[in-house]
Amino acid sequence: MNIITVNNLGKRYRVGTRERERTLVGSVLASLAYPVKNWRELVSRRRFKEGEDDPTVMWALRDVSFTVKEGEVLGIIGHNGAGKSSLLKILSRITEPSTGSAKLRGRVSSLLEVGTGFHNDLTGRDNVFMNGTILGMTRREVAQKFDEIVAFSGVEKHIDTPVKYYSSGMKVRLAFAVAAHLEPEILIIDEVLAVGDLAFQEKCLGKMNSVAQSGRTVLFVSHNMVAVEGLCDRCLLLQQGRLQYDGSVATAIDHYRQASLARATGVNLADRTDRGRGTRVRFTKVQFNEGRPVGTGEPLVIDVAFVSAEATDAFQIAVKISRSYRDTVLTISSNTMGTPLAVTEGTNHLRITLPRLDIMPGNYLVDLWAGISHVTQDRLHDAARLTVGERDVYGTGFMLEPGKNGIVVPRRCTYELAPAGVPYSSD
Repeated sequence: MNIITVNNLGKRYRVGTRERERTLVGSVLASLAYPVKNWRELVSRRRFKEGEDDPTVMWALRDVSFTVKEGEVLGIIGHNGAGKSSLLKILSRITEPSTGSAKLRGRVSSLLEVGTGFHNDLTGRDNVFMNGTILGMTRREVAQKFDEIVAFSGVEKHIDTPVKYYSSGMKVRLAFAVAAHLEPEILIIDEVLAVGDLAFQEKCLGKMNSVAQSGRTVLFVSHNMVAVEGLCDRCLLLQQGRLQYDGSVATAIDHYRQASLARATGVNLADRTDRGRGTRVRFTKVQFNEGRPVGTGEPLVIDVAFVSAEATDAFQIAVKISRSYRDTVLTISSNTMGTPLAVTEGTNHLRITLPRLDIMPGNYLVDLWAGISHVTQDRLHDAARLTVGERDVYGTGFMLEPGKNGIVVPRRCTYELAPAGVPYSSD
């Protein structure tokens, strides 16, 4: 049975900027005309011309349709600005859709902004009861779960202290603990697993996993692909406000990663502006295996070109390969490996050879870092895309496939069977 039905959902906003008056007379006239101008602007935000292109109108969502079955855990992924938060706000009844409809059956609770409703002058105890009520629990429900909530947050010693004396981490942990102990039919979660320290994040993941296994319907938005892969049964991929994919979690994540890898191998990096603030080194190009395909278990040759403003023997470089922005696979660092590099003034070409690339087939992000005497000179995220192809690594006729069997390709193992009570051979 479908507990959520979304049909041709759309949300549009009117965007624009106001011109600032630069003269005294202009400022006075603008202040006098402000009430009328403000009223007209408020009206214009709700009035749209149908069938016409309007550069001031932005569609946060457009023609989105899907259904969610009772007890299903649905992941929603996409880049910033893809429309994820707009979708959740509509489903949470925070805002209305511009087109289409969204029907939900059952009690809905949302974890969109952890800590909303906390009052700094109240104690942690008072805020637990107030925040629980805001999120939809009765006072009796909060009282029954109070000890469990406080224990989960780890702020037992400070529960009767005003939260204005809490650290930011303590406040967020207490807020998440309240929200995590809701028991609605539909739970909507928007990127809340980034709160707290590493130990608390692990606790959050465990709690969300127990919620998912309890039979409740969960909509989970996150940029943490590992969490999405571990918690969700199905996944939606949003791009520029439209639904691009609806299906298996592994396929959705693969499409998401391919979209993240926007820059092709061998791209010229000289024009990139989103880089380190140093002035002595600038990356200009990176290429893998001279443009030939890269297979798992094969050597990886990285050719990097960069411009140095001076000659130095204290140059350092690091190449990070990752599956996503938070999921590093390996880092190749000249400093860690104890390899001093002397560069000349002007353009330099460096070749880094990894004898064997023991990672599973798939698409990977590559970041570049350059420094002089441990001081960052250039840093580029998404400098290039590395595609590692399938290969029969062990010569057995079985290909290693993307998305399966972890990340690292193990070297060939030895296997030795011995009857019970018979020791293994020493060699």
